[in-house]
Amino acid sequence: MAYQNEKIILELLKIEGNSECADCGRKDVEYASYNLGVFVCATCSQIHRSLGTHISKIKHINLDYFEDSQIKNLMDIGNKKSKLIYEKRIPACYRIPKINDPQILLEQFIRAKYERREFSGNQMPSYTSGKMEGFLMKKGKDDNKYFPRKFTLNEADDTLRYFVREDRNPKAVLRISELNVTFATQFKKDLVHKNTLQISYLSPSNSTRHLFVYHDDPEVIVNWYNSIRCSKLHYLQIAYPHANESDLIGLLTHDFAKEGYLMKTGPRPSDAYRRRWLTLDDRKLSYFIDPLDSFPKGEIFIGSSNEHYSVRPGVAEDFRDEGFTFSVFTPERIYNFSASSAELRNEWMNEIQKVINRPLSTSDIALCARLIRKRYATMNFLPGR
Repeated sequence: MAYQNEKIILELLKIEGNSECADCGRKDVEYASYNLGVFVCATCSQIHRSLGTHISKIKHINLDYFEDSQIKNLMDIGNKKSKLIYEKRIPACYRIPKINDPQILLEQFIRAKYERREFSGNQMPSYTSGKMEGFLMKKGKDDNKYFPRKFTLNEADDTLRYFVREDRNPKAVLRISELNVTFATQFKKDLVHKNTLQISYLSPSNSTRHLFVYHDDPEVIVNWYNSIRCSKLHYLQIAYPHANESDLIGLLTHDFAKEGYLMKTGPRPSDAYRRRWLTLDDRKLSYFIDPLDSFPKGEIFIGSSNEHYSVRPGVAEDFRDEGFTFSVFTPERIYNFSASSAELRNEWMNEIQKVINRPLSTSDIALCARLIRKRYATMNFLPGR
C-alpha cells in the first residue's frame, strides 16, 4: 500500500499547478500540506510548520508515508483549486510574493492565506480602507537610535504624516503618491530590525530622504506597506481613469534594482577611492557614506542613450584604474567606480545599462529638473565623493 500511495503522489504532481509551490511558485516542490491539500517547496514548508499542526500538517512527498485519507484530500483539492479558495479576494494592491522576494512578505502572505483567512471571506482587509494610524519605531536622522513616532496615513488628502508629539504639528508631511517604500533586507542583520521599512521621497530641498521604521509585529509592518500601496493605486486610478489596472500595479512600489558597496573616486584624478553604499532607484543612482544615512552624499540622474548617457568598463582618462572599475558617463561629468570582483562590476553595469536603454518619460524629465535645481541651489559644482 505504501508503494501504491507513493505512485499516486507522483502522479498528482503531474497535474497542472501541483508541480509549482502553492505559495511562492517555486518549481522544486518537495512537501505537501495534506490537510490543506496543497504541494509546497522546502522554504514555504518551514513557514507552514510554524503555523502549527492545527492549521497545516506537512509531510515530505518522498520520505514520509501518506495515509489513504491524506492522499484523498490532496486529490480532491490540489494547488489550482486551493488558490480559488484561499486567494479568492486578494486586493489588487496586495504584493503577492515571488521567488527571492523579502522573506517577511512570504511569511505574512502564507499566514494571511491560511491562518487569518484574509482572502477567503467577504470583508476586505483594513489596509484597503485608505486610513491607518499607529506607532512605529523610527530611526533618528543623525544617529542609529530608534524612537516611537505616531504615523497617520490618509488617502483622501494623499498624506503620510508622523509626529514627535501627538499634541503638536506633524514633524513631516509626505505625499503618498510621490514616495516609495521597500523592505530593508540588504543590510547586515545587526544594522536594522528584521521588520524594517525604508521610505524614500524627495524632500522640499529636492534631495532624496530616507526614513527607516519598524514594528516588532511583522503583520503590522506588512499592513503599513500594503496600505501605502493601496492608497497609491487609488490615487493612480483617479489620475488615469482609462489605464489598465495591471499597468498601474507596476507603479505602486519598487525595490531597488541594485544596492550595495562600491568604491568611488571624486571628480579629480588625484582623489582617492572611498567606500560608498550605492542604490539604483529607477533613474537615481545615489551614494551614501553609511547604508542608514538619511540623505545621500550625492545623486546621479541616469538618462537614456539618446541624451548621451552610457556606462563602460574602465575609468576616465588620467584616473587611476583600481580593481574592477567602470564609469558612468553623463553630459555633465564622468563618475568612476570600482567593484570587488568582475562579477559584481558586471551586475552593476547591466542594471545601469537597462536604465539607459529606456526612453525618458515625463516623470523622468521632471525628476531630472528637480535634481538639477538641487545642485544649483547648493552650489555643489563638484559633487561630494
